[in-house]
Amino acid sequence: MKKPELLAPAGNMEKMKVAIHYGADAVYLSGKKFGLRAAAGNFGAEELKEGIEYAHEKGVKVYVTVNIFFHNIDLNGLEVYLLSLENMGADAIIISDPGVIALAREIVPHMEIHLSTQANSTNWRSAAFWKGNGVSRINLARELSLEEIREVKDRAGIEVETFVHGAVCMAYSGRCHMSSHMTGRNANYGECTHSCRWEYTIVERKRPSESFDVEEDERGTYFFNSRDLCMIEHLPELIRSGTDSLKIEGRVKGINYVAGAVRSYRLALDSYFNDPEKYVFKKEWLEELRKLSHRNYDTGFYLGKETRPTEESSYVRQYDFIGVIKEVMDENRYLIEARNKVLLGDKIEVMGKGEHIISLSIDNMLSPEELEITQAQPGQLFIMNNKNGLEVMDILRREKREKNGVIKAAV
Repeated sequence: MKKPELLAPAGNMEKMKVAIHYGADAVYLSGKKFGLRAAAGNFGAEELKEGIEYAHEKGVKVYVTVNIFFHNIDLNGLEVYLLSLENMGADAIIISDPGVIALAREIVPHMEIHLSTQANSTNWRSAAFWKGNGVSRINLARELSLEEIREVKDRAGIEVETFVHGAVCMAYSGRCHMSSHMTGRNANYGECTHSCRWEYTIVERKRPSESFDVEEDERGTYFFNSRDLCMIEHLPELIRSGTDSLKIEGRVKGINYVAGAVRSYRLALDSYFNDPEKYVFKKEWLEELRKLSHRNYDTGFYLGKETRPTEESSYVRQYDFIGVIKEVMDENRYLIEARNKVLLGDKIEVMGKGEHIISLSIDNMLSPEELEITQAQPGQLFIMNNKNGLEVMDILRREKREKNGVIKAAV
C-alpha cells in the first residue's frame, strides 16, 4: 500500500517553513500573480526561488498554483512566468484553465501539471480526458464520495489528490459570484471575502419592509455557509480509496493553523503506516485540531450525502496563538517572537512536531538586551529560559482569555 503524500498550504515563506517543520511532504503556494489566494501574501520572484531551494534542501516538493480563471488580459506575461517556474525547479504547476494547460505543455513540456480543484473534475472519464491532455495529477472536486474517488483512480489510472482538512466552498469548488456581488472582489481571481459566511436575514419579495431571522442563538444563523472539513478520524478509508495526496486547505490561515493541522495529520498518517492492522485512532489528534480556529467540523461528501448543518457555524477558537520560537540561543534559552500579549506567569502550552504537548509556566522573561521584563506585546522579541528541549518554529499558545482577563476553559 502506497503512503499518500501530505500536502500543506504555504501562503508565505514563514508558513512554508512551518509546514515543513511539522512534517509536510509537499507544499503548494503561489507567486504574486495567477494564483487563487490574493490575501495570502504569496511569494515574490526572489522569495519563490529561495522557497523552492529551501524546500528541496529539506526533501519537500513545491507545487505552484497558476489557477485563476484567466481573461485575455491575464495571459500577458504568462509564458515568461511559466519558464521562470521551470528554471527555479518547481516540482509541478497547478492549473485549471484548459488553454493554460495547452500553453504549459508547449512552453514547459517537462514540468508536471496538476489539475486544480477549480476545474471541478467529478468522474473518471473527465479524469481520463485530462490525463490524455498532459495532466499527471487531479485534485478531485470535494463533492465526491470515497467510492467515487476509488473508481476514478482505478478507471482513469491517474494520480488523485483529495482535500482532507479545512474550509470548503458553498459553490462547486469556488465557482461563485457572491463575493463579487457583495464586495466587488472576485473569488475566481483569488479575492474571495467569504461573503457566504456572513450573517443574513430573509426578506420576501412582496414584503420588502419585513425581514425574517432564522434564529439559532444570539449570534444569528448561517444558512449559506458550510462547516469545515475534517477527515482525521477517517484516514484509513481515505487511504484505501487510493488517493495519492492528502491536501490541507488554508493558504490564508496563520502559522498556528498550519502547524497544528500538519502536525495532527502527520502523526496520524505515520501511525497508520507503522502498522495498518493494529492502527488505533487517538482522540488527541482531533482534540488538537479543535484547538485551532475553525468552524464546526464535518466529513463533507466523502462518507455519502453531506449532513446538513443544524447548528451555528461561527468560528471556534479555544486557544490563542501567543508566540513562535525564532532562535535556540543555547541549551535552555529561547528567543521568542510574541504574536499576542504575553505576561510573566502565563500558563502556556508549547506545540512541537512530536507526539506530546509541553505545558509550562513563563517564570522568567528577558528583553533581547537581557533586561528583566514582565510582558511582551505582539511583534516584540523576548527571551525565555526552559529545560524542555524546544525547537525553532515550535508554537506557543494559551487558553483563550475572556475580556476580563479570566482564562476560558476549553470545551
